[in-house]
Amino acid sequence: MRGVMEVVENGFKETEIGLIPEDWEVVRLGEVFEVKQGKQLSSKESEEGKTLKPFLRTSNILWNRIDISNLSQMPFSDKEFEVLKLYKGDILVCEGGDVGRTAVWEGQLEECAYQNHLHRLRPKENNIINYFFSYWMEYAISLRRLYINIANRTTIPNLSSQRLKSFLIPLPPLEEQKAIADILSTIQNAIEKTEKVINATKQLKKSMMKHLFTYGAVAVDEIDKVKLKESEIGLIPEHWGVVRLGEVFKITQKPKNLKLENYNLIPFIPMENIGFGTFNPKYVMKNPKDISSGTYFEKGDLLLAKITPSFENGKQSIVDDIPTEFGIATTEVIPIKQTEKSLISYLFHYLLKPEFRKYLASKMEGSTGRKRLPKEVLFNTLIPLPPLDEQQKIANILTTIDQKIQAEEKKKQALQNLFKTLLQQLMTGKIRVKKAKT
Repeated sequence: MRGVMEVVENGFKETEIGLIPEDWEVVRLGEVFEVKQGKQLSSKESEEGKTLKPFLRTSNILWNRIDISNLSQMPFSDKEFEVLKLYKGDILVCEGGDVGRTAVWEGQLEECAYQNHLHRLRPKENNIINYFFSYWMEYAISLRRLYINIANRTTIPNLSSQRLKSFLIPLPPLEEQKAIADILSTIQNAIEKTEKVINATKQLKKSMMKHLFTYGAVAVDEIDKVKLKESEIGLIPEHWGVVRLGEVFKITQKPKNLKLENYNLIPFIPMENIGFGTFNPKYVMKNPKDISSGTYFEKGDLLLAKITPSFENGKQSIVDDIPTEFGIATTEVIPIKQTEKSLISYLFHYLLKPEFRKYLASKMEGSTGRKRLPKEVLFNTLIPLPPLDEQQKIANILTTIDQKIQAEEKKKQALQNLFKTLLQQLMTGKIRVKKAKT
C-alpha cells in the first residue's frame, strides 16, 4: 500500500455531504466529469453498413469490478462506435438496474461499447482519480445512502444524466485520492484472489468427490489398479458393497422415558442455523417450556433438512459441539446416526454428491413449495459402502478440502469487513493518508 495512515480528530468542516477535512473541496460531478449515455438497443435497427460490437449492460457492472464473462453484441456504425468506444480508465455508472453502481473500465477488451442504461464518465481535468471516485460512489450509495433519491421514480427507477451531474462529491488533494484508491484497491484485489482460491478449491472438491466415490481413496495415478464392478448405482470398486441406507444408518429416536421438563436448558437448533454442508451449527439454549415442537437428536448426529428448498440446496450439519448429550432441532430435519458398520462423516459427504441429491429431490412429496423428503424414501435408497477404514479416508480427504474452503471464506469475510471499515474512514477523512517519507 502507498502512504501511511493517520487517525485525525480535528480540522473538519460541515458541508452538504457531511463533515470532511478542511482541505477537501466539494464540487458537483458535472464540474469535473464529462457524462455520456450509451446506445439504446433496438431489434428493429438495420444492420446495413454497421458492425457488430460487444457492449456492456448494467448486469456487467459490479461495485468496482466489471464482469465480461457474458457479453452481448449490437450493430454500430463507425461514427457511433467512435463516440461510444470505451477506453481504459473510463468510469461506468448504472442508469438503471442497481442505480448508481459504479466501476472503472480497465481495458479488458480492445473494442467494447456500452448501452444506454449506463453513463460513461471521463475527467475534464487532471484533478480527480477515477478509482477514488468509483470507491466514493460505493461509500455514498451503499453505506451512506447519500443519494437516496437519485432515481427518477417512474415505472422503472433510472438515473438521468442531469441528476448524475448534480451529485455533490468530495475532492481531496490529488495525492491523497491516489493513496486512498491504492489502499482500497489492494484490499479489493486480495478479496478477488481469495474468491478465486475458494472457487478453485470448490472445483477440486467436485472432482475429488467423483474420483473418491468411483475409485475409492487411491491416488489418481493408481486408478488403473482398482478393479471396478457394475452395480445398481453404477461403477464402484469391486470390494465395496451396495446397501440400503437404512441398513447401516438409523434415525435417532427420542427415548420413551426422557422428560424434557427435567432439564433446565436444552440446546435448540432452528433451520436458519443449519448450514449448507457444514459442521456444528449454532444453537441457542432454551427452557423446555419454550420448545413447543421439535426433532430430538443426539451429539454426533447428522441433521438433514427434508423440506424444499433447503434439501435441494444442501442444508445439512453434523452436530458435535453441544454442552449436552442431546438437543432439539426444527421439525424439518431428519436426525441420522451411524452404526458399527458406518461413519456419519462418510454419509455426510455422500449426501452432498450432486447426482445423489438430485435423485432424492425427485422423490420429494407434497405440494409445490412445501415438498418434503420422506424418511422411508431416504432409508430405502441404495448407497455404496466401502470398508470402515476407507470410509474414514474418504471423509478425511473431503473434510480437509472443506476446511480449506471455510478458512478462505473466513479470510474473505475478514477482508470484506476491513474494506468496509476503511472505505468509511477514508472517505470521511477520519483516517488520512499521507505520502510515506523516503
